[in-house]
Amino acid sequence: MNPMARRMFELVEPIGLLPYSADEPNETMFALGFTNYWDTYFEVARHIPKVWRTTTPEAAIAARRTGCANALRRILGGRVDTPEFARATELLTKAATSAPFAGRPMYAALRAVPVPDDMVTRLFHAASLLREHRGDGHIAALMVEGVGGLEAHALLALDMGLPAEKFGRIHHLPASQIAAVIDGMSSRGLIGPDGWLSDRGRGVKRRVEELTDDLAAQPYESLEPDELDELIALLEPLAAELIAAQD
Repeated sequence: MNPMARRMFELVEPIGLLPYSADEPNETMFALGFTNYWDTYFEVARHIPKVWRTTTPEAAIAARRTGCANALRRILGGRVDTPEFARATELLTKAATSAPFAGRPMYAALRAVPVPDDMVTRLFHAASLLREHRGDGHIAALMVEGVGGLEAHALLALDMGLPAEKFGRIHHLPASQIAAVIDGMSSRGLIGPDGWLSDRGRGVKRRVEELTDDLAAQPYESLEPDELDELIALLEPLAAELIAAQD
C-alpha cells in the first residue's frame, strides 16, 4: 500500500463526493429538468441517451459544477475566501493536471474539460480529476484480479458487511442476475458457504485496494515534498468539515 496515496484519497474524496453527499448539486441538476437522482449519475445503459433529451452535456457539467461550488461555500463558509484555500486549490490543481492520461478514459475525458476560473469551482474540479484518475486505476486493479463490474459491487458490499442484493448500485437488478454473480464468485472461492467473503475474497479485496493506491500516487509526484506536506495540512481542516457535514 502507498500510505501517501491513501492519505490523499482520504482528504480529497470528501470533495469529490459532493455530487452524492450534498443537496445543492441535485438542485442545480433538477433545475435542468431531471426528475430523479439516477439521471444525474453515470449509468449509461439505463439513462443514456435519454438524459440528452433533457439537457446538453455542457449544461449538465456547468450545473454540476455550480451545485458543488455552492455546497462548498455553504459548508466551508469563510474558509473559501482565505489565502489557505487559494493555496490548497493551487497545489491540488497542479497535482490533478499533471498525470499522463493514457489508459485512463474517465480521467482523460475530464482533462479535456477546461479548468474553471472560479476558485471554489476549481477546487471541486481538481478533486474530481483526482477521483477519476484513481477510479481508472481501480478498474485496472480489479481487472488484474479478474473481478468483473458487477462482481466489484458485490465485493465492496460484502466487505462492508452488506448483502450484495441490498447494495444501492445493484439492488435494482433482477434477483436471478445478482444470484448468478454471487454463484460465480462462490465457485472461484471468493465467497464462503456462509455467504460472506472468504479468506481468499478478503485477500483479493486487499490486493485491489493496495494496487489502487499505488496507481493513484503519480499525480502527487508532481509536487515537491514540502508542497505535498503543505497540501495535506491545508486539506485536513477542509476534509474534516466536509465529512462532518455528511453526518
